[in-house]
Amino acid sequence: MTCTDLKTRENILLAGKKEFLKKGFHHASLRNIVKKAGVTTGAFYGYYKSKEALFDALVKEQKQYFLDCFNQAQEEFANLPPQQQPDNMGEISGNCMLFLLDYMYENIEVFQLLLCCAQGTKHSTFIDTLVEIEIASTHRFMNVLRQIGYPIKEIDLQLEHMLASGMFGAFFETIIHDMPKKQAVHYVKELKEFYMAGWQKIMGL
Repeated sequence: MTCTDLKTRENILLAGKKEFLKKGFHHASLRNIVKKAGVTTGAFYGYYKSKEALFDALVKEQKQYFLDCFNQAQEEFANLPPQQQPDNMGEISGNCMLFLLDYMYENIEVFQLLLCCAQGTKHSTFIDTLVEIEIASTHRFMNVLRQIGYPIKEIDLQLEHMLASGMFGAFFETIIHDMPKKQAVHYVKELKEFYMAGWQKIMGL
């Protein structure tokens, strides 16, 4: 790819990001994107086959990194010896969320696209995917607790889904509302303590 091609791609990405942030994917105008990028519609299709492909190019790398880090934290906790897991409840995932908060602020416009503007794309299920991972990890942890003798209470599945969804909803409020980072770090630490205490109460620990 020539320097001119790279510059054109960069212009398209920048124009697309601005249009998507302003209007969301569904209402974004491809005509406006190509106009602001200084290219023809035909030239655009030489780089991206569709408006969704452009949106995908803007968010897929950071989205996948986020999911990989979150999955890795769940696996790291699950690989602890069973007897160590109760005393480490929330620590690994909590530290991971603070790390990912930093990452989101380093890529804040990308995550605003992902969280606020992705309706109508395959990326609109981002939070749903995280909720599924969290619920699966919670079930795995509860099974470990039962195996080592803790009298764990059964949790209603709908309530469990609501709690996990609420946790991520609260976490992402920091980005959705463009909260100052220092304030966001404080809130996420408070959320960690709140949800840890809540889960311990519900589980009967």
